[in-house]
Amino acid sequence: MPSVVDRIMRYAKGPQGRKMRAKAERYARDPRTQAKVRGLLARLRGGGRRH
Repeated sequence: MPSVVDRIMRYAKGPQGRKMRAKAERYARDPRTQAKVRGLLARLRGGGRRH
């Protein structure tokens, strides 16, 4: 029985996995997405506002 990692790797190499990777790369290049991630990281690191 294949492990979870093997199944994920097989999916990632297939056509659907390639489409999902391309979509993720487009989101990663989007400035709005980058701003959201920076804000989330700032909150997690304690750099955000505190209530």
